[in-house]
Amino acid sequence: SKKAKMDDTKEDEGYDVVEHFRRLIESEPTLEKAVAAIQSLLLVVKHSKASTIMGLQVDLKAATDRLITFDENPSSVSLKAGCELFNIHVNRTSLDFPDIHECISKIVARGDDFAQMSMKSRMKIAKFGAQFIVNGCVVFTHGYSRVVCGLLTFAAKIGKQFSVVVCEGRPNGTGYKTAKFLISKSIPVKLVADVGVSVAMEKVDFVLVGANGVVESGGIISQIGTYQMAIIAKALKKPFYVASESYKFARLYPLSQNDLPETKRQLPLPPSAEHHIPDDEPLFTVSNPSSDYTPPSFISLLFTDLGVLTPSAVSDELIQLYS
Repeated sequence: SKKAKMDDTKEDEGYDVVEHFRRLIESEPTLEKAVAAIQSLLLVVKHSKASTIMGLQVDLKAATDRLITFDENPSSVSLKAGCELFNIHVNRTSLDFPDIHECISKIVARGDDFAQMSMKSRMKIAKFGAQFIVNGCVVFTHGYSRVVCGLLTFAAKIGKQFSVVVCEGRPNGTGYKTAKFLISKSIPVKLVADVGVSVAMEKVDFVLVGANGVVESGGIISQIGTYQMAIIAKALKKPFYVASESYKFARLYPLSQNDLPETKRQLPLPPSAEHHIPDDEPLFTVSNPSSDYTPPSFISLLFTDLGVLTPSAVSDELIQLYS
């Protein structure tokens, strides 16, 4: 039964993959969901009672499905990519080590190494990206990205003198979170309204954003508003850079906004908007998706732990990651 499959991911002492994932995210705010998922799936392997490789794969499939279902954002590309990469790692290992006990031992050892490497990815990205920041430059960013904040912090630590312009990031105000973080690192910040992107773009040197996922074309899925920022940047001939870990590379190939994965979580409107139109007004609906797709033609370069890539190089890296 479905319940029995779900119970495959639990041990008698009470281990539960979703509960472990939730605790990791709550206790380590800087931890990416993909890394937390990999760490949680490693414990599924350690706790599995499967006596065959196929049984282990069934346990992992059930655990993966639960993690993806549990996540509050059904279109979380990075979490799905992390889970898929881990399951491919398990399949590869099972071919090299058909004995179940030896296979589990190798999976755990390699999985621990992968999790550690993933957590070091931001420092590699910071070192690559900091080379593009020169004294006196103005960086434009959007939303809140841990890897972008890490890159900017590293650049400041090594003595680069620069300032940052950040959008409010409505409706959830992620720009304020970014501004607060950067100010705490003594980096000058100017906050601008989302509707003022075109005016602010005139006065910056380049755009730097994070990504929820990097797709096969070299485009990105990121916080809503990223695409329109990229369009304006290209119109004004400003470089548009993306900072992203390679474990966010996903085997997806969207052609338009309508091709984004499954349901896009709707974000609530700011409180001020609720006072003007009644909730039960039949002629009124709200469309406020959490993410959008930026095609590769708008992206100058991607700063990744694999190096500085052009969008066209992403497909080759994906082949290496998933083959």
